[in-house]
Amino acid sequence: MTPWMRTLHKWVGLVIGLQFVVWLGSGLMMGLLDPDRIEGTAQRAPKAEMPAWPSGTVSPTEALRAARHPAATLDSGWLLDMPVYRLQSPKGTEVIDALDGRRIEISNTLALRVAQAAYRGDGMPSAPTYLEKSLETRANPDPVWRVDFSDAQDTTIYVSAHSGQVMEHRTATWRLFDIFWMLHIMDYSERVNFNNPLVVGMGIGGLWLALTGFWLLVASFHLHEFIPRRWRRRRQLMVYAPGGAHLRTVTAANGDSVYVALAREGVNLPSNCGGGQSCGLCEVRVRGGAGKATASDRSHLPAAKLKVGCRLACNLPVDEDLEIEVAGGASLWTEHWATVVKVVAVTPFLREVHLRPDNPADAQFQPGCYLQLHVPEYELPRSALWHPDEHREDWKPLPLPATLQNKASVRRSYSLAMPVTATEGELVLLARFSPGWQENKRHPPGKGSTWLYTLREGDRVRYSGPFGDFALSGVEREKVFIGAGAGMAPLRAMIQQRLEEGGGERIHYWYGARNRRDCPYAEQMQALAAQHPNFSWHPVWSEDASNGTPRRVHDAIHEDLLRQHPDLSGCEFYLCGPPAMLSATRQLLRKLGVEESRIAYDDFKI
Repeated sequence: MTPWMRTLHKWVGLVIGLQFVVWLGSGLMMGLLDPDRIEGTAQRAPKAEMPAWPSGTVSPTEALRAARHPAATLDSGWLLDMPVYRLQSPKGTEVIDALDGRRIEISNTLALRVAQAAYRGDGMPSAPTYLEKSLETRANPDPVWRVDFSDAQDTTIYVSAHSGQVMEHRTATWRLFDIFWMLHIMDYSERVNFNNPLVVGMGIGGLWLALTGFWLLVASFHLHEFIPRRWRRRRQLMVYAPGGAHLRTVTAANGDSVYVALAREGVNLPSNCGGGQSCGLCEVRVRGGAGKATASDRSHLPAAKLKVGCRLACNLPVDEDLEIEVAGGASLWTEHWATVVKVVAVTPFLREVHLRPDNPADAQFQPGCYLQLHVPEYELPRSALWHPDEHREDWKPLPLPATLQNKASVRRSYSLAMPVTATEGELVLLARFSPGWQENKRHPPGKGSTWLYTLREGDRVRYSGPFGDFALSGVEREKVFIGAGAGMAPLRAMIQQRLEEGGGERIHYWYGARNRRDCPYAEQMQALAAQHPNFSWHPVWSEDASNGTPRRVHDAIHEDLLRQHPDLSGCEFYLCGPPAMLSATRQLLRKLGVEESRIAYDDFKI
C-alpha cells in the first residue's frame, strides 16, 4: 500500500501546499495593506452634528399612512438637511418627508447630492449608475446608486436607492484587499462564505495529508535506525558467485541493507542511484527463503526472478544470517583504469568513446554487458562540452547552465557497443547526452553524460565491471532485436558477434530514431544486411515524414512483422532503449502472447 499512498500523498500535498502558500500570501498582504486606505478614511467627510428635530413635523401615524407597504419598523433621521421617517418592510425601505408627509423617491440627482456630501477630496463625481446588485455592496440587499470619483484612490460611494443612506465607501486599496480576502476564504463567487465547500475540502485534505504523512513516516523508518550501529547484533552475510563459489563473508550490523553492508567491506554492487531503490541494478539472489518482495523489488525485477529469490540489495535488510548470490565476482571490488584513445560523434547527441584498458579486456566482456564508469567530482565551464562544427546548430538551442558540476563522485552504467574480439581488446561505449529535461520537466544535465562529452584522447578513466546478464541465448533461433537511442550499443554488439560467429538463423533489427540524422551506424547496418542474407535492417523514423507517416518503433514492428508472423513462439526478442519505448514494446509482446522467457531486455536501469 505504501507506494501508491506515497504517490497520492505527494499530489495531494502539492495541491494543499499550493493553497497553503495562497493562504499565507493573501493573509500577509491583507496584514500589510493600510487599514485607513482600505476604509477610505481620507475620502470620507466628517460626520456632521445632527440638528435638533424640528417642530411641526407630521406624526408617525401620518407617515405610516403615506407608505405604500405595511411597515414593520419606523425610524426618524435626516436626509441631507431634510428630516425624514424611514419605514422598513419586507418590500424594502421607504422615505417619508417628516415636514409634509410626502414620500421621497431617491433619484439620481438626490443620490449624487448625498454622495457629494459624504465625500472629501478633489475628485470629480461621475453620473450616478443604478445597480440592482453589486459585489461591492454584498452585505446590503437594497439596490444602489453608484457614484465614482476621479481621485487617486478611484473612490466609489454607494447610496441606497431605497433609503438614501450611504451604504459603502470603496477604494482601489479596498478592492485589492477584497481580492486577497477572496483568495483567503476561497469563496470565488460571493466572497462572504467562510464555510464554502472548497475550504471544507481543503481542511479535510490537510487532515488526510497529516495522517498519511504520519503513516509514511512510520513506514519509512525502522527501529534499528535509531540504535547506534555498534550496539546492534552482528550478522553474517555470505557472498557467493552464481555458480556456487564462495566469494567472501561479510560481517553486518542487524538491520543494515545488503547494499550498505557490502559497501562497508569494499564490495560495491552496481548502482546508478547509490542505493536509492530507483535504478534496480543492485540485484542479488537470496539462498533459502527470500521473504516477501517489496514494491521496489516488484517494480524493477520480473516475476520469474522474484520467484527464485532475486531482490534488490538496497532494499534487503540483514536481520538474520544471509547467503546471497551476486553476479560479477571479483569485479565487484576491483577497479580498473583505461585511457581514452578515440572519441567519435556519431550523431549530434550520441558519442562513441574508445577506451584502452591497462589490462586488455578478456572473454568476460561479452556483448550485452556493461561497465560502471566512476564519474569524478567536477566543476567545468559549458565550453568544456565539445562537439564538431557540423553539430553546432543542434547544440546551440540547448539551455545549458554556464557552469556544469558534479558535487560528489557517482557511477554510471554504459554498455559495450562492439565485441572486444573486433576491437583488439579495446572497450567501445556509446553514450547519449542528457540535456536535462524530459517531458517538459527541467533537471540538471546528466552527470555521467556531461563528463563523457568533455573527454578527449589521452584522458584517464576509472571503471568497474563487466556486469549484467543481458546476453545472447546461444541457441540458433530466429532473433528479433528492437532498440532506440543508446540502446543501439548492446544490440549492435550482439548482432555483430552473432553474424561473425556464422549464425545462420533469421535476424531482424528494428531501430527507432527521430530522423535519419539521429540514427547511428545506419551505413554499417545496411552493409551487414547486404553481406548476410539472414539479417535485415529496419530503421523507423518518429518525426521524419519523407518516407511515409512517422511511426514509433514498436508500432512499426507490429504492423510490418509481428502481426503476420507465422510462429512468434519460435522467436527470441532482445530489447534495449529508453524506458517509454521499452515499456510499450514489452506490453505489445505480452499482448501477442510471447513468453517472458523469450524476452531479454536492458532498460539501462533509469
